[in-house]
Amino acid sequence: MSTYVTTNPTTGTTEHEFPELADDQVPVVAEHSAEGFETWRLTPVAERAAALARTAQLYEKRSAELAAAITREMGKPAKQAAAEVQLSADIYRWYAENGPDLLASEPLAPQGAQESVVHTLPIGPLVGVMPWNYPYYQVARFAAPNLLVGNTIVLKHASICAASSKLMADVLHEAGVLDYAYINVYANPDQIAEMLAHPAIRGVSLTGSEEAGVAVATAAARNLKKSVLELGGSDPFILLDTDDLARTTRIAARIRLANAGQACNSPKRFIVLDELYDDFVHGLVGEFERAVVGDPADPETEVGPLSSVSARDTVADQVDAAVRQGATLHTGGSPRDGDGAFLEPAVLTGITPRMDAYSEEIFGPVAMVYRVSSDEDAVRLANDVGFGLSGSVWSTDLTRAARVADRLDVGMAYVNEHGTTLPGIPFGGVKRSGYGRELARWGMGEFVNTKLRRTSAH
Repeated sequence: MSTYVTTNPTTGTTEHEFPELADDQVPVVAEHSAEGFETWRLTPVAERAAALARTAQLYEKRSAELAAAITREMGKPAKQAAAEVQLSADIYRWYAENGPDLLASEPLAPQGAQESVVHTLPIGPLVGVMPWNYPYYQVARFAAPNLLVGNTIVLKHASICAASSKLMADVLHEAGVLDYAYINVYANPDQIAEMLAHPAIRGVSLTGSEEAGVAVATAAARNLKKSVLELGGSDPFILLDTDDLARTTRIAARIRLANAGQACNSPKRFIVLDELYDDFVHGLVGEFERAVVGDPADPETEVGPLSSVSARDTVADQVDAAVRQGATLHTGGSPRDGDGAFLEPAVLTGITPRMDAYSEEIFGPVAMVYRVSSDEDAVRLANDVGFGLSGSVWSTDLTRAARVADRLDVGMAYVNEHGTTLPGIPFGGVKRSGYGRELARWGMGEFVNTKLRRTSAH
Protein backbone atom coordinates (compact mmCIF):
# COMPACT_ATOMS: atom_id res chain seq x y z
CA MET A 1 0.00 0.00 0.00
CA SER A 2 1.13 3.54 -0.73
CA THR A 3 2.72 5.43 2.13
CA TYR A 4 1.12 8.68 1.01
CA VAL A 5 -2.60 8.53 1.68
CA THR A 6 -5.08 11.39 1.96
CA THR A 7 -7.68 10.41 4.54
CA ASN A 8 -10.25 13.08 5.37
CA PRO A 9 -10.12 13.36 9.19
CA THR A 10 -13.65 14.76 9.24
CA THR A 11 -15.21 11.69 7.67
CA GLY A 12 -12.55 9.02 8.02
CA THR A 13 -12.77 8.40 4.27
CA THR A 14 -9.64 7.73 2.24
CA GLU A 15 -9.79 10.04 -0.77
CA HIS A 16 -6.49 9.54 -2.59
CA GLU A 17 -3.38 7.37 -2.61
CA PHE A 18 -0.05 8.40 -4.09
CA PRO A 19 2.81 6.15 -5.19
CA GLU A 20 5.93 6.39 -3.08
CA LEU A 21 9.27 7.25 -4.65
CA ALA A 22 11.03 4.16 -5.98
CA ASP A 23 14.30 3.37 -4.21
CA ASP A 24 16.32 3.58 -7.41
CA GLN A 25 15.06 7.14 -7.95
CA VAL A 26 16.66 8.56 -4.79
CA PRO A 27 20.05 9.31 -6.41
CA VAL A 28 18.27 10.49 -9.55
CA VAL A 29 16.34 13.09 -7.55
CA ALA A 30 19.53 14.31 -5.85
CA GLU A 31 21.28 14.59 -9.20
CA HIS A 32 18.36 16.44 -10.74
CA SER A 33 18.43 18.92 -7.85
CA ALA A 34 22.17 19.41 -8.43
CA GLU A 35 21.52 19.94 -12.14
CA GLY A 36 18.85 22.50 -11.30
CA PHE A 37 21.23 24.26 -8.93
CA GLU A 38 23.78 24.91 -11.65
CA THR A 39 21.13 26.88 -13.57
CA TRP A 40 19.14 28.39 -10.69
CA ARG A 41 22.20 29.78 -8.90
CA LEU A 42 23.14 31.70 -12.08
CA THR A 43 19.63 33.01 -12.62
CA PRO A 44 19.75 36.74 -11.78
CA VAL A 45 18.51 37.56 -8.30
CA ALA A 46 15.88 39.87 -9.77
CA GLU A 47 14.43 36.96 -11.76
CA ARG A 48 14.39 34.68 -8.72
CA ALA A 49 12.64 37.43 -6.78
CA ALA A 50 10.10 37.89 -9.58
CA ALA A 51 9.29 34.16 -9.43
CA LEU A 52 8.57 34.48 -5.71
CA ALA A 53 6.40 37.54 -6.33
CA ARG A 54 4.39 35.56 -8.88
CA THR A 55 4.13 32.71 -6.36
CA ALA A 56 2.53 35.10 -3.88
CA GLN A 57 0.07 36.26 -6.53
CA LEU A 58 -0.85 32.69 -7.43
CA TYR A 59 -1.40 31.78 -3.79
CA GLU A 60 -3.89 34.62 -3.57
CA LYS A 61 -5.50 33.80 -6.92
CA ARG A 62 -5.88 30.11 -6.02
CA SER A 63 -6.61 30.69 -2.34
CA ALA A 64 -9.94 28.86 -2.26
CA GLU A 65 -8.47 25.78 -3.94
CA LEU A 66 -5.40 25.72 -1.71
CA ALA A 67 -7.39 26.25 1.48
CA ALA A 68 -9.94 23.56 0.63
CA ALA A 69 -7.16 21.03 0.07
CA ILE A 70 -5.78 21.28 3.60
CA THR A 71 -9.26 21.39 5.11
CA ARG A 72 -9.83 17.99 3.52
CA GLU A 73 -6.36 16.61 4.22
CA MET A 74 -5.72 17.57 7.83
CA GLY A 75 -8.94 19.16 9.04
CA LYS A 76 -8.00 22.84 9.30
CA PRO A 77 -11.11 25.03 9.71
CA ALA A 78 -11.91 26.99 6.57
CA LYS A 79 -11.14 30.46 7.92
CA GLN A 80 -7.85 29.30 9.42
CA ALA A 81 -6.94 27.54 6.17
CA ALA A 82 -7.55 30.72 4.18
CA ALA A 83 -5.44 32.69 6.68
CA GLU A 84 -2.58 30.21 6.29
CA VAL A 85 -2.67 30.57 2.51
CA GLN A 86 -2.48 34.35 2.85
CA LEU A 87 0.38 34.16 5.37
CA SER A 88 2.29 31.95 2.95
CA ALA A 89 1.70 34.45 0.14
CA ASP A 90 2.97 37.21 2.44
CA ILE A 91 6.18 35.26 3.10
CA TYR A 92 6.92 34.74 -0.60
CA ARG A 93 6.20 38.40 -1.26
CA TRP A 94 8.40 39.58 1.64
CA TYR A 95 11.40 37.71 0.27
CA ALA A 96 10.68 38.90 -3.26
CA GLU A 97 10.72 42.50 -2.05
CA ASN A 98 13.40 42.37 0.65
CA GLY A 99 15.59 39.41 -0.23
CA PRO A 100 17.70 40.99 -2.98
CA ASP A 101 18.92 43.75 -0.64
CA LEU A 102 19.83 41.12 1.97
CA LEU A 103 22.06 39.41 -0.60
CA ALA A 104 24.04 42.55 -1.38
CA SER A 105 27.80 42.18 -0.95
CA GLU A 106 29.18 43.72 2.23
CA PRO A 107 32.45 45.68 2.13
CA LEU A 108 34.62 45.33 5.21
CA ALA A 109 37.41 47.54 6.49
CA PRO A 110 40.39 46.70 4.22
CA GLN A 111 42.60 45.80 7.22
CA GLY A 112 45.86 46.00 5.31
CA ALA A 113 44.50 44.97 1.90
CA GLN A 114 43.19 46.90 -1.04
CA GLU A 115 39.73 45.50 -0.48
CA SER A 116 37.85 43.01 1.73
CA VAL A 117 34.35 42.03 0.63
CA VAL A 118 31.88 39.40 1.88
CA HIS A 119 29.52 37.80 -0.64
CA THR A 120 26.41 35.80 0.33
CA LEU A 121 26.13 32.80 -1.96
CA PRO A 122 23.98 29.65 -2.13
CA ILE A 123 25.44 26.35 -0.95
CA GLY A 124 23.50 23.92 -3.14
CA PRO A 125 20.63 21.44 -3.07
CA LEU A 126 18.70 21.18 0.19
CA VAL A 127 16.20 18.69 1.56
CA GLY A 128 13.12 19.95 3.40
CA VAL A 129 11.18 17.59 5.66
CA MET A 130 7.88 19.24 6.53
CA PRO A 131 4.95 18.51 8.91
CA TRP A 132 1.22 18.31 8.33
CA ASN A 133 -0.05 20.89 10.81
CA TYR A 134 0.67 23.99 8.68
CA PRO A 135 1.19 22.48 5.23
CA TYR A 136 1.78 25.72 3.28
CA TYR A 137 3.23 28.00 5.92
CA GLN A 138 5.96 25.60 7.05
CA VAL A 139 7.12 25.09 3.47
CA ALA A 140 7.06 28.82 2.70
CA ARG A 141 9.29 29.53 5.71
CA PHE A 142 11.91 27.19 4.30
CA ALA A 143 11.44 27.48 0.55
CA ALA A 144 11.07 31.23 0.03
CA PRO A 145 14.43 32.39 1.44
CA ASN A 146 16.39 29.48 0.01
CA LEU A 147 14.96 29.81 -3.48
CA LEU A 148 15.72 33.51 -3.35
CA VAL A 149 19.32 32.82 -2.27
CA GLY A 150 19.74 30.41 -5.20
CA ASN A 151 19.61 27.05 -3.45
CA THR A 152 17.46 24.26 -4.86
CA ILE A 153 15.00 22.19 -2.87
CA VAL A 154 13.87 18.59 -2.61
CA LEU A 155 10.66 18.75 -0.55
CA LYS A 156 9.41 15.73 1.39
CA HIS A 157 6.08 16.59 2.98
CA ALA A 158 4.10 14.69 5.59
CA SER A 159 2.47 11.57 4.23
CA ILE A 160 -1.05 12.92 4.78
CA CYS A 161 -0.33 16.09 2.78
CA ALA A 162 0.33 14.59 -0.61
CA ALA A 163 -2.30 16.61 -2.48
CA SER A 164 -1.35 19.98 -1.01
CA SER A 165 2.35 19.29 -1.53
CA LYS A 166 1.70 18.70 -5.22
CA LEU A 167 -0.32 21.92 -5.39
CA MET A 168 2.61 23.84 -3.93
CA ALA A 169 5.01 22.43 -6.49
CA ASP A 170 2.55 23.25 -9.29
CA VAL A 171 2.23 26.86 -8.09
CA LEU A 172 5.99 27.38 -7.80
CA HIS A 173 6.64 25.93 -11.24
CA GLU A 174 3.84 27.99 -12.78
CA ALA A 175 5.41 31.06 -11.17
CA GLY A 176 8.72 30.42 -12.89
CA VAL A 177 10.73 28.35 -10.42
CA LEU A 178 12.60 25.72 -12.46
CA ASP A 179 11.28 22.16 -12.28
CA TYR A 180 14.57 20.91 -10.87
CA ALA A 181 14.90 23.90 -8.51
CA TYR A 182 11.91 22.63 -6.51
CA ILE A 183 11.20 18.89 -6.56
CA ASN A 184 8.29 17.41 -4.61
CA VAL A 185 8.93 13.80 -3.57
CA TYR A 186 6.81 11.17 -1.83
CA ALA A 187 9.70 9.65 0.07
CA ASN A 188 10.03 7.56 3.22
CA PRO A 189 12.47 8.21 6.10
CA ASP A 190 15.03 5.67 4.85
CA GLN A 191 15.06 7.34 1.45
CA ILE A 192 15.60 10.74 3.07
CA ALA A 193 18.57 9.33 5.00
CA GLU A 194 19.98 7.96 1.75
CA MET A 195 19.45 11.32 0.07
CA LEU A 196 21.34 13.10 2.84
CA ALA A 197 24.27 10.79 2.19
CA HIS A 198 24.38 11.79 -1.48
CA PRO A 199 27.26 14.19 -2.22
CA ALA A 200 24.99 16.58 -4.11
CA ILE A 201 22.83 17.41 -1.08
CA ARG A 202 24.29 20.13 1.13
CA GLY A 203 21.78 20.59 3.95
CA VAL A 204 18.43 19.71 5.47
CA SER A 205 15.68 21.54 7.33
CA LEU A 206 13.10 19.63 9.35
CA THR A 207 10.02 20.76 11.21
CA GLY A 208 8.47 17.93 13.16
CA SER A 209 8.77 15.65 16.16
CA GLU A 210 11.82 15.19 18.35
CA GLU A 211 12.15 11.61 17.14
CA ALA A 212 12.21 12.72 13.52
CA GLY A 213 14.60 15.54 14.39
CA VAL A 214 17.08 13.17 16.01
CA ALA A 215 16.98 10.84 13.00
CA VAL A 216 17.49 13.61 10.44
CA ALA A 217 20.13 15.48 12.47
CA THR A 218 22.05 12.22 12.97
CA ALA A 219 22.00 11.46 9.23
CA ALA A 220 23.05 15.03 8.44
CA ALA A 221 25.89 15.03 10.97
CA ARG A 222 27.15 11.67 9.76
CA ASN A 223 27.51 13.19 6.31
CA LEU A 224 28.74 16.61 7.46
CA LYS A 225 25.63 18.39 6.21
CA LYS A 226 24.16 21.50 7.80
CA SER A 227 20.78 21.03 9.52
CA VAL A 228 18.07 23.28 10.94
CA LEU A 229 15.45 21.80 13.27
CA GLU A 230 12.14 23.20 14.50
CA LEU A 231 10.70 20.66 16.91
CA GLY A 232 8.09 20.56 19.64
CA GLY A 233 7.06 23.05 22.27
CA SER A 234 5.18 23.44 25.51
CA ASP A 235 4.81 27.19 25.52
CA PRO A 236 3.93 29.08 28.70
CA PHE A 237 1.24 31.77 28.79
CA ILE A 238 1.96 33.77 31.95
CA LEU A 239 -0.89 35.91 33.27
CA LEU A 240 0.39 38.46 35.79
CA ASP A 241 -2.56 40.86 35.80
CA THR A 242 -5.28 42.18 33.52
CA ASP A 243 -7.88 44.92 33.47
CA ASP A 244 -10.29 42.71 31.51
CA LEU A 245 -10.10 39.08 32.57
CA ALA A 246 -12.98 37.99 30.33
CA ARG A 247 -11.24 39.34 27.25
CA THR A 248 -7.88 37.84 28.22
CA THR A 249 -9.54 34.48 28.80
CA ARG A 250 -11.24 34.59 25.39
CA ILE A 251 -7.89 35.31 23.74
CA ALA A 252 -6.27 32.46 25.67
CA ALA A 253 -8.95 30.01 24.55
CA ARG A 254 -8.88 31.16 20.94
CA ILE A 255 -5.14 30.80 20.48
CA ARG A 256 -5.00 27.46 22.31
CA LEU A 257 -7.82 26.00 20.23
CA ALA A 258 -6.56 27.31 16.88
CA ASN A 259 -5.75 24.44 14.52
CA ALA A 260 -7.30 22.12 17.14
CA GLY A 261 -4.31 22.85 19.37
CA GLN A 262 -1.93 21.31 16.84
CA ALA A 263 0.77 23.94 16.80
CA CYS A 264 4.30 23.71 18.19
CA ASN A 265 4.06 27.25 19.54
CA SER A 266 0.53 27.01 20.92
CA PRO A 267 0.25 28.11 24.59
CA LYS A 268 -0.08 24.71 26.22
CA ARG A 269 0.66 25.81 29.81
CA PHE A 270 -1.29 28.68 31.38
CA ILE A 271 0.56 30.01 34.42
CA VAL A 272 -1.70 32.31 36.43
CA LEU A 273 -1.12 34.30 39.61
CA ASP A 274 -3.17 33.39 42.68
CA GLU A 275 -5.61 36.26 42.64
CA LEU A 276 -6.73 35.54 39.07
CA TYR A 277 -6.43 31.75 39.03
CA ASP A 278 -9.95 30.62 40.03
CA ASP A 279 -11.73 33.09 37.79
CA PHE A 280 -9.40 32.30 34.89
CA VAL A 281 -10.03 28.56 35.16
CA HIS A 282 -13.78 29.12 35.35
CA GLY A 283 -13.70 31.41 32.32
CA LEU A 284 -11.45 29.12 30.29
CA VAL A 285 -13.70 26.14 30.92
CA GLY A 286 -16.66 28.18 29.71
CA GLU A 287 -14.83 29.27 26.57
CA PHE A 288 -13.77 25.70 25.78
CA GLU A 289 -17.31 24.43 26.24
CA ARG A 290 -18.72 27.19 24.02
CA ALA A 291 -16.23 26.60 21.20
CA VAL A 292 -17.92 25.28 18.06
CA VAL A 293 -16.47 21.87 17.25
CA GLY A 294 -17.44 20.39 13.89
CA ASP A 295 -16.97 20.15 10.15
CA PRO A 296 -13.96 22.31 9.27
CA ALA A 297 -15.54 23.21 5.93
CA ASP A 298 -18.30 25.05 7.83
CA PRO A 299 -17.19 28.69 8.24
CA GLU A 300 -18.74 28.77 11.74
CA THR A 301 -16.52 25.95 13.01
CA GLU A 302 -13.79 27.01 15.43
CA VAL A 303 -12.31 23.59 16.25
CA GLY A 304 -12.04 20.92 13.58
CA PRO A 305 -10.89 17.33 13.89
CA LEU A 306 -7.38 16.38 14.76
CA SER A 307 -5.24 15.29 11.83
CA SER A 308 -6.07 11.60 12.26
CA VAL A 309 -7.84 9.18 14.55
CA SER A 310 -4.49 7.97 15.86
CA ALA A 311 -3.48 11.57 16.69
CA ARG A 312 -6.78 12.12 18.49
CA ASP A 313 -6.41 8.89 20.46
CA THR A 314 -2.88 9.84 21.51
CA VAL A 315 -4.13 13.12 22.97
CA ALA A 316 -7.08 11.40 24.68
CA ASP A 317 -4.66 8.89 26.21
CA GLN A 318 -2.47 11.74 27.50
CA VAL A 319 -5.49 13.34 29.17
CA ASP A 320 -6.53 10.01 30.70
CA ALA A 321 -3.00 9.43 32.01
CA ALA A 322 -2.95 12.87 33.64
CA VAL A 323 -6.25 12.15 35.40
CA ARG A 324 -5.05 8.73 36.56
CA GLN A 325 -1.94 10.39 37.96
CA GLY A 326 -4.02 12.87 39.96
CA ALA A 327 -4.82 15.85 37.73
CA THR A 328 -8.29 17.39 37.67
CA LEU A 329 -10.20 17.34 34.38
CA HIS A 330 -12.71 20.20 34.28
CA THR A 331 -14.19 19.55 30.86
CA GLY A 332 -13.69 17.58 27.65
CA GLY A 333 -10.92 15.16 26.81
CA SER A 334 -13.12 12.47 25.23
CA PRO A 335 -13.32 11.47 21.56
CA ARG A 336 -16.64 12.29 19.96
CA ASP A 337 -18.84 9.44 18.81
CA GLY A 338 -19.18 8.87 15.08
CA ASP A 339 -16.87 9.36 12.16
CA GLY A 340 -13.86 11.62 12.19
CA ALA A 341 -11.04 12.47 14.56
CA PHE A 342 -12.88 14.86 16.88
CA LEU A 343 -11.93 15.46 20.51
CA GLU A 344 -13.83 17.56 23.04
CA PRO A 345 -11.57 20.45 24.14
CA ALA A 346 -10.18 19.79 27.61
CA VAL A 347 -8.97 21.83 30.59
CA LEU A 348 -6.66 20.24 33.18
CA THR A 349 -5.42 21.58 36.51
CA GLY A 350 -3.40 20.13 39.35
CA ILE A 351 -0.54 18.99 37.14
CA THR A 352 2.59 18.19 39.17
CA PRO A 353 6.17 17.39 38.14
CA ARG A 354 5.64 13.67 38.75
CA MET A 355 2.96 13.52 36.04
CA ASP A 356 3.76 12.81 32.40
CA ALA A 357 1.78 15.84 31.25
CA TYR A 358 4.11 18.16 33.15
CA SER A 359 7.02 17.57 30.79
CA GLU A 360 5.52 16.25 27.56
CA GLU A 361 3.88 18.08 24.68
CA ILE A 362 0.13 17.60 24.30
CA PHE A 363 -0.55 18.23 20.62
CA GLY A 364 -4.27 18.85 20.67
CA PRO A 365 -7.07 21.02 22.16
CA VAL A 366 -5.98 20.66 25.79
CA ALA A 367 -5.09 23.45 28.22
CA MET A 368 -3.10 22.91 31.42
CA VAL A 369 -3.53 25.66 34.03
CA TYR A 370 -1.05 26.22 36.87
CA ARG A 371 -1.34 28.43 39.96
CA VAL A 372 1.67 30.47 41.09
CA SER A 373 2.14 33.06 43.82
CA SER A 374 4.79 35.35 42.33
CA ASP A 375 6.58 36.45 39.19
CA GLU A 376 9.58 34.42 40.33
CA ASP A 377 7.50 31.27 40.63
CA ALA A 378 6.02 31.90 37.18
CA VAL A 379 9.46 32.14 35.58
CA ARG A 380 10.71 29.03 37.39
CA LEU A 381 7.71 26.99 36.27
CA ALA A 382 7.82 28.32 32.73
CA ASN A 383 11.47 27.31 32.32
CA ASP A 384 11.14 23.94 34.07
CA VAL A 385 10.61 21.92 30.88
CA GLY A 386 12.91 20.67 28.16
CA PHE A 387 11.24 22.76 25.46
CA GLY A 388 12.06 26.37 24.61
CA LEU A 389 10.16 27.49 21.53
CA SER A 390 8.19 30.55 22.63
CA GLY A 391 6.23 32.00 25.51
CA SER A 392 4.13 35.00 26.39
CA VAL A 393 3.58 37.31 29.36
CA TRP A 394 0.33 39.23 29.92
CA SER A 395 0.12 42.35 32.06
CA THR A 396 -0.97 45.98 32.10
CA ASP A 397 2.52 46.84 33.43
CA LEU A 398 4.71 46.57 30.34
CA THR A 399 7.95 47.05 32.27
CA ARG A 400 7.09 44.22 34.62
CA ALA A 401 6.00 42.00 31.74
CA ALA A 402 9.16 42.69 29.73
CA ARG A 403 11.28 41.86 32.77
CA VAL A 404 9.57 38.47 33.05
CA ALA A 405 9.65 37.85 29.28
CA ASP A 406 13.39 38.50 29.19
CA ARG A 407 13.92 35.68 31.70
CA LEU A 408 12.07 33.05 29.65
CA ASP A 409 14.43 30.45 28.19
CA VAL A 410 12.85 30.49 24.73
CA GLY A 411 13.60 31.58 21.19
CA MET A 412 10.61 33.93 21.01
CA ALA A 413 9.09 35.87 23.92
CA TYR A 414 5.93 37.95 23.50
CA VAL A 415 4.21 40.52 25.71
CA ASN A 416 0.40 40.72 25.47
CA GLU A 417 0.32 38.52 22.36
CA HIS A 418 1.27 34.92 21.68
CA GLY A 419 2.76 33.09 18.72
CA THR A 420 2.72 36.02 16.34
CA THR A 421 4.25 35.00 13.01
CA LEU A 422 5.25 37.58 10.43
CA PRO A 423 7.61 37.33 7.47
CA GLY A 424 9.90 39.99 8.92
CA ILE A 425 10.52 38.49 12.38
CA PRO A 426 12.61 35.39 13.19
CA PHE A 427 11.12 32.03 14.14
CA GLY A 428 12.89 29.28 16.09
CA GLY A 429 13.58 27.84 19.51
CA VAL A 430 16.19 26.53 21.94
CA LYS A 431 16.70 23.39 24.02
CA ARG A 432 14.58 20.46 22.80
CA SER A 433 12.64 22.79 20.50
CA GLY A 434 15.49 22.72 18.00
CA TYR A 435 18.08 25.06 16.56
CA GLY A 436 18.47 27.50 13.72
CA ARG A 437 16.13 30.26 12.60
CA GLU A 438 13.62 30.83 9.82
CA LEU A 439 11.98 33.96 8.39
CA ALA A 440 13.25 37.53 8.05
CA ARG A 441 16.97 38.02 7.36
CA TRP A 442 17.82 35.18 9.72
CA GLY A 443 16.03 32.73 7.46
CA MET A 444 18.41 33.69 4.66
CA GLY A 445 21.50 33.07 6.75
CA GLU A 446 21.26 29.37 7.51
CA PHE A 447 22.12 27.75 4.18
CA VAL A 448 24.58 30.16 2.59
CA ASN A 449 28.26 30.44 1.85
CA THR A 450 29.47 33.63 3.48
CA LYS A 451 32.43 34.02 1.16
CA LEU A 452 35.25 36.45 1.78
CA ARG A 453 37.15 37.96 -1.14
CA ARG A 454 40.25 39.89 -0.10
CA THR A 455 42.41 41.76 -2.60
CA SER A 456 45.93 43.05 -1.97
CA ALA A 457 48.34 44.93 -4.21
CA HIS A 458 50.78 42.65 -6.09
